[in-house]
Amino acid sequence: MAFFGDLVGDLLTGEKIYQAWKRLAPIVHRTPLLTSHTIDDMVGRKVYCKMENQQKTGAFKFRGATFKLMQLTKEELQRGVITASAGNHAQGVAYAARKLGANAKIFMPEGTPLAKVHATRNYGADVVLTGESFQEAYQASMEYEKESGSVYVHPFDDYDVMTGQGTIAMELLRQEDRIDTVFVPIGGGGLIAGIAVACKHINRNIQVIGVQASGADAMYQSYHSKQMRHSTEVNTLADGIAVKEPGKSTFPIIRDYVDDVVTVTDEQIAASILFMLERNKTLTEGAGATALAGLFAYHKEIPSRHTGVIVSGGNFDIKRMAEIQDLAEGFFPVEVRKKEQMAY
Repeated sequence: MAFFGDLVGDLLTGEKIYQAWKRLAPIVHRTPLLTSHTIDDMVGRKVYCKMENQQKTGAFKFRGATFKLMQLTKEELQRGVITASAGNHAQGVAYAARKLGANAKIFMPEGTPLAKVHATRNYGADVVLTGESFQEAYQASMEYEKESGSVYVHPFDDYDVMTGQGTIAMELLRQEDRIDTVFVPIGGGGLIAGIAVACKHINRNIQVIGVQASGADAMYQSYHSKQMRHSTEVNTLADGIAVKEPGKSTFPIIRDYVDDVVTVTDEQIAASILFMLERNKTLTEGAGATALAGLFAYHKEIPSRHTGVIVSGGNFDIKRMAEIQDLAEGFFPVEVRKKEQMAY
């Protein structure tokens, strides 16, 4: 694996992430690690789920949004902030903006779950629903930025946002220092870019495995072809990672710091949502269950003794539960059926 620290320079470093972690510690939740004997026995290793679905606003995005806004001057905050988001970044920016006294305008795809739309508005943001995908909402937000003079807070392609997301790894590896592998969901790549740099800063031997939905696999295609690939359309229940185009800044970091990128189907994601709900009594959204689905699917190919799994969010649209159950039918891990009486 090649490291290109000179290319990134001071924009994203392990030390910067460490300092961000110390600054954010009094603000963000120190989310728990969930362990399960059932999962351990299924995949033949110790597994530690980092429960960012229990973070403020229900997702890890609050970390990156808060750290980004903390870098702005008073004058910039007075101008307000603008972004586009499929939901979780929207809530993170809205809440961070309210805490820092800034106005927030957020563009979201028309199909965004209503729970995420209502939550974003309840945090005080002005929400504009437009377009069928994140990319279309993003283009609309960029056009508005030219007119408004507001500060743009990109959901993933921003080094300060990546830095904030990377604090998850700083926290995770202090909660359990034996972890040798981390599974991370990928949309545009901001989460895994920050986590990968933080992990390699602490221990270069830690494997960082990215997991994408097969219906939104632009970063998977880019990683394995070693050049930027765009998807003409995306189709996945994991709306939080339904991104057509990898980040221009995140892709080189992922290319050089991440050990592998794999994909999982919507059926595997749905099965993981149900598994977490039935076995561990916790609700995850599609994107939040993607890394666990990756562990279930690839544990035989990716050796590890102590594996971290980033459960990135829990803002699930409960109206989709019947769809999740239908998708998961026949894809639930066989081992779970055999071990119904096992303690967690």
